[in-house]
Amino acid sequence: MEIRFVAGFSPIIDGTAAAHALYRDALGIDFPGGEGDYIFTESLPGVPHFGLWPLADAARSCFGSDEWPDDVPVPQATIEFEVADVDVAARELVDSGHRLLHEPKDEPWGQRIARLLSADGLLVAVCQTPWLNVASTTDRD
Repeated sequence: MEIRFVAGFSPIIDGTAAAHALYRDALGIDFPGGEGDYIFTESLPGVPHFGLWPLADAARSCFGSDEWPDDVPVPQATIEFEVADVDVAARELVDSGHRLLHEPKDEPWGQRIARLLSADGLLVAVCQTPWLNVASTTDRD
């Protein structure tokens, strides 16, 4: 599997007030983007995309429901690894014994992604994020 870079990291939050108090107010991170309760920045040095992802949004993206399933441990955060080919990476993960939460799919925001839950409770994704690939290619030249 060819990992190109870490595309994003997001704490998974259950309630916005406490998360905003820490990340936005205490740490001073500016979150200019967002939709609904999900807020993000793409200007924090060291990570192309940093967001605060509500658990209900994560559940909807992984399972198609606003409720996280009772039989699946609740993740604390998500990390996304940009790969050359999501379908190949997902197949390699399954072939090496990992269980995907969902097969590769195209998200409404234009990202192709497959996710699994690590033994540590981290939501791990392999993805292709077209707008980040353009920026990363330009930065490396």
